[in-house]
Amino acid sequence: MLRNAWKPVAAAVAVGGPAYVYYTSKSEHHQTFDLAVKVKGADGRPEMATRALPLLPLKTLEARIREHATINTHSSPGGHVWNYATAALPSNHPIEDANAQQVVQRDDSDPSAPGDYLFFTVMDGHGGFETSQLLSRVLIKAVALELSSLVTDPPSPGPLGVLQNVKSYLWPSSPQSHAPQPPRDSDPHTVARAIETAFTKLDTEIINAPIHILASNLDAEARKNKVVPDLSQHPLALPTMLPAISGSCALMAVFDTAHRNLYVACTGDSRAVAGVWENTPDGKGHWRVEVLSEDQTGRNPSELKRLQSEHPPDEADYVVREGRILGGLEPSRAFGDARYKWPRAIQETLSQAFLAGNGRPMRPPPALFKTPPYVTARPVVTHRKLDFSDTAPQGAEPGDKDKALRFVVLATDGLWDQLSSEEVVSLVGGHLAGLKGTVPKSDLPALVPTSTGTAGVDGKGKKKPTNPGAWAFADENVGAHLIRNAFGGGDEGYLRKLLSIPAPYSRRYRDDVTVTVVWWREGDEDRAKVETIKSKL
Repeated sequence: MLRNAWKPVAAAVAVGGPAYVYYTSKSEHHQTFDLAVKVKGADGRPEMATRALPLLPLKTLEARIREHATINTHSSPGGHVWNYATAALPSNHPIEDANAQQVVQRDDSDPSAPGDYLFFTVMDGHGGFETSQLLSRVLIKAVALELSSLVTDPPSPGPLGVLQNVKSYLWPSSPQSHAPQPPRDSDPHTVARAIETAFTKLDTEIINAPIHILASNLDAEARKNKVVPDLSQHPLALPTMLPAISGSCALMAVFDTAHRNLYVACTGDSRAVAGVWENTPDGKGHWRVEVLSEDQTGRNPSELKRLQSEHPPDEADYVVREGRILGGLEPSRAFGDARYKWPRAIQETLSQAFLAGNGRPMRPPPALFKTPPYVTARPVVTHRKLDFSDTAPQGAEPGDKDKALRFVVLATDGLWDQLSSEEVVSLVGGHLAGLKGTVPKSDLPALVPTSTGTAGVDGKGKKKPTNPGAWAFADENVGAHLIRNAFGGGDEGYLRKLLSIPAPYSRRYRDDVTVTVVWWREGDEDRAKVETIKSKL
């Protein structure tokens, strides 16, 4: 049914507080700035020290902003043209973010053909890059495989299916028995469950891969004497352990052009936001901000309630501490992060088998660790209905015919630490409208007005400083445009200082950032309408 859908193989598979920057001009051609950094003191304990760092030229930093920027176009069956831009800027070295895009075409034999799926993902790694890099290679394939099964594999007959078969046998002329059934991949709830299944299956593979390797290398004598073999030099020792013990959030958007559906699956605290154009009586119009996902951290009340319900009552007061899981991990959902999923005994055994011999034993679980798992990769999946016809979608409210879903922004939390959802929609809207140059921040709301639709839940504890400054419209790539404005925009001095900070010091001031923006060619988007349905999972 789906071309280019492969089965995934998983086995192949401390941020400080605020600081201050001081600028010093040594000469016209050699400029430095002083930075307060954390270093190891003479007694081995961390302490603060001041370092003079080079202030890099703006051209050098602009080259970094644009280094990983790409723009692509795809024409779907039916003539609709999709544009998507991606950009990334590291803070960690190497970068712990990752991303992937793929277009999967429907086979001609598919009952829903013609049409295709457009997949877009951003992954926010933590504790290493191994999990996010693995996801960039296999997550889309895992979801595509699960979606293909909706067409190739018949549904298992539940009680209602058996009853329907009996009715068809007793009353063969019954209209119900011959009524054509809609394709399973056209039902939003069925598709949402398939995406959820793909995410959780893949994480299970990632988490269980080292366990399977250990089990296959235990002989009868080792089992009898409870001896843990040294497998540190096994070819799959680190390739399986590192993706399991590091972690990654994952955010995916799936555009089904055959059925005009958009699905957003969120595991973690990356965020998806849409800009929806609305006409207004005065003829000027504005962008409605629709947040398509919720930040999944302990600061999200629904996540706190979920976590407390999944553990004994005596853990309710500390399963989340200061917005973090057991006081440590910020996202409450993630791939990998085996320290929050494996029982303590398994962690100790696998660390001894695979990591001790490599001189990199696994960190012990948090002190309050009792009843794992505390973290899940199960995503929250939401659905939007896209309709490119000239009439409003069925069930739409009066006036919806004037609403157009024009773009979707997917970004890791490094962007949302710096910019609000409203600011991102304004910046993208202004970019698509052709704004150029420097725009005072106070002027942009009048130039690119917004309104609030779905606000979402802000699960981040960081509050970005107020910087009156200005926005800059200087990049052709809209993803690079957002990154530039996240770190200074039109304030050249601030931008240069912030982006001149090298790793590992930069992590105290900014995170890795990856952004993907998907939009439609001018003209098509004026005929797009949207309705919102939340999957019942």
